[in-house]
Amino acid sequence: MFTVGLTGGIGSGKSAAAARFRHHGVNVVDADWAARVVVEPGRPALVEIAAHFGAHVIQTDGSLDRAALRKLVFDNPEERIWLEKLTHPLIRQEIISSLGRSGETHSAPYAILESPLLIESGQYQLVQRVCVVDLPEAMQLERASARDANTLEQIRKIMAAQLPRAERCAKADDILDNSGSLDSLNAQVDALHQKYMQLAAQSR
Repeated sequence: MFTVGLTGGIGSGKSAAAARFRHHGVNVVDADWAARVVVEPGRPALVEIAAHFGAHVIQTDGSLDRAALRKLVFDNPEERIWLEKLTHPLIRQEIISSLGRSGETHSAPYAILESPLLIESGQYQLVQRVCVVDLPEAMQLERASARDANTLEQIRKIMAAQLPRAERCAKADDILDNSGSLDSLNAQVDALHQKYMQLAAQSR
């Protein structure tokens, strides 16, 4: 199935854009969801993470303490690399499986892979087109800090681990400008949906 990669930096509004694509009957596979699935209790990845980082990254109910792990890996680039080597192949398989079911579960003739690290992780290889949700970095910081419990310092570290804005936009086939209102973003998504419907029909 024709697949579009949807990406953007932290606080860019990927989730809002994804919600509008879902409104049109599109299967949006969220890479963050896949990342949560592969570290659920009982999964081998969680056992390896606990052995590597220690029991303090596991909550009392046996699930991963994502906030504690996030702080560890963003304070230590070597640990982030270790974690990515473990989880990225597993996440990729989960994504491929979910995208493969799109035709059975959704009406739209194309699917979307929503991923903050679409380009950095190599997940762009799973898509035929890249759509970037973009806005100025100052607005990213403002929106991410209003939404998350992270400090500005933590958000800056997350932004530093992602591609610079200019590089991300340079790799885009389509750009959604999210510096305005939600209505403006939705109108842009609506137009892209029509475009992707046509591209999906042509790719068959």
